[in-house]
Amino acid sequence: MFLWIATFWLVGSWIVPFLAHAAGFSKETLTHRGQALYSLVTDITEGLAGIAILHQCLGRFRPLPPGWFEFKLKGKWHWDVALGCLLFPLVNLLSHINISLVHMSSGPVAGVSSVEQSIVARDPVAMALYAVVVTVCAPMWEEIVFRGFLLPSLTRYMPLPWSILLSAVAFALAHFNVQRVLPLIFLGVVMGGVFARSRNLLASTVLHSLWNGFVFLDLMK
Repeated sequence: MFLWIATFWLVGSWIVPFLAHAAGFSKETLTHRGQALYSLVTDITEGLAGIAILHQCLGRFRPLPPGWFEFKLKGKWHWDVALGCLLFPLVNLLSHINISLVHMSSGPVAGVSSVEQSIVARDPVAMALYAVVVTVCAPMWEEIVFRGFLLPSLTRYMPLPWSILLSAVAFALAHFNVQRVLPLIFLGVVMGGVFARSRNLLASTVLHSLWNGFVFLDLMK
């Protein structure tokens, strides 16, 4: 996990920006579509790097026991996902509470994300690229790392409820956003619970994707 965090930081903060600069691009001067494509490439690169680290580090444990990194269409996991979706309003409430607890600086437009700028500009191509990032790429690799690897690994050292909670805390902290810690911890617990019940990464990935889509559509209002 420490290796993954370090690689995540290196790829997003140094490697991709360096390669973009070497190719003659500057993120600050890119159009909305350029920034969306930049985010997509960065997210894919971070995801592939994380999966490569897992593949390498788990090499000496192969073949892995049954139940690791399983994506299954069969089963009644749809009901677990539906139940998780019913908790979205509570996650949203926690988000508002968290924001109210954090002292927000009154700086202007510099804090507006590139996603929000593209939505304000109503650029359909940029919005479609961001939609792919938040509903496909990010849920896929985040679930592989946090629910697929970290959560079951922790069960070797502690009971399942504590493993779910600790993996949820790690999931929240990995977003490096103090304004979203509470909702992300709760969301991580919900997705961890869905994964633990279904033993299916597809279930938690779909729920994660639906939450991100819910937030994305809310920004578009």
